[in-house]
Amino acid sequence: MSHRTGSGLAAVSTALLAMSRQMEVRDVLKTIVASARELLDAEYAALGVPDDHGGFAQFVVDGVSDAQWKAIGPLPRQHGVLAAMLHKAEPERLADVREDPRFGGWPDAHPELSDFLGLPVRDGDETLGALFLANKRCARPEGGGCGFTAEDEELLGILAQHAAIALTNARLYERSRELTIAEERSRLAHELHDAVSQKLFSLRLTAQAAAALVDRDPARAKGELQQVAALAAEAADELRAAVVELRPAALDEDGLVHTLRTQIQVLDRAHSAAVVFDSPGIRALPAAQEEAVLRVAQEALHNALRHAEAARVAVTLARHGQGARLTVADDGRGFDPATVRSAGRHLGLVSMRDRAAGVGGALTVTSAPGEGTTIEMEVPGG
Repeated sequence: MSHRTGSGLAAVSTALLAMSRQMEVRDVLKTIVASARELLDAEYAALGVPDDHGGFAQFVVDGVSDAQWKAIGPLPRQHGVLAAMLHKAEPERLADVREDPRFGGWPDAHPELSDFLGLPVRDGDETLGALFLANKRCARPEGGGCGFTAEDEELLGILAQHAAIALTNARLYERSRELTIAEERSRLAHELHDAVSQKLFSLRLTAQAAAALVDRDPARAKGELQQVAALAAEAADELRAAVVELRPAALDEDGLVHTLRTQIQVLDRAHSAAVVFDSPGIRALPAAQEEAVLRVAQEALHNALRHAEAARVAVTLARHGQGARLTVADDGRGFDPATVRSAGRHLGLVSMRDRAAGVGGALTVTSAPGEGTTIEMEVPGG
């Protein structure tokens, strides 16, 4: 075995280990792309996961800055050389992609690509995606790519086979979690229905009876209304007990940070917006504070993802004195808290402020039209 082959296999081994450690689909995609670029010493790498509508459900790049990627514009469509990678089983190695008859150009902000290597990531007959690499690095004084070799193609083929396994496992893992969440929601909905519906049915009948008696037998009507009050109190107790049951068990078992991180990961997968979480220096809080922080975070995230049209939401839970500070910042359309009183109620700001005040904390809302929204909640420690 040559030194070059030995070092190449070592690099493949490192890349495979990196992929095997990831369980979330987004993380697996990023790891595959970064590993491919490093393994083949390319300037650029990308992995496209196709959708069913001629575009890409996900398109992950490595070697392009965030600002440059934003300037490039919308995700590419399945056409030209990219489409070829999705519809053929063998690799495509080109000395200069720009000279290929299938090449159709790219946006102004797109980096200039020359030598090109791509191949599909397949699981049996299903194409999970396609890997693209461009501009093999070299020491040529005139610049430009060196050209990918047959050995590069072989190494990328090995990587793609294991990438398919890692991606399939990650999808199965996410699907399993989604099914678990769906089953838990179904169970809680059933319990909530059983706990409250019977009381509400009795409440309705008793109120109807009171209404029928109010003119001809006020004394009996008064008794029925007292029964209405008692049933309403029982229904409220049942509902309160059901809501306590809705408090995530993980909050008691795993604590606020783990519970919040898990929920944010689910939201990040479910929405096109990037949802990120950081928890520097945080420590455990009393149970009431932790639940209040979780509920405010959920409400603020709901607003950012459903109403604000945000592309990015950053959630931070940091230590603040003996307590904690929650920050939920989005880059959405924002609003004017001082003049849009109805928006405050619509966005649940009153509820969030009540939750914060209920545990001795405070809520601050900073927003302006076109400048996003930041919600901060400070709570004391125990």
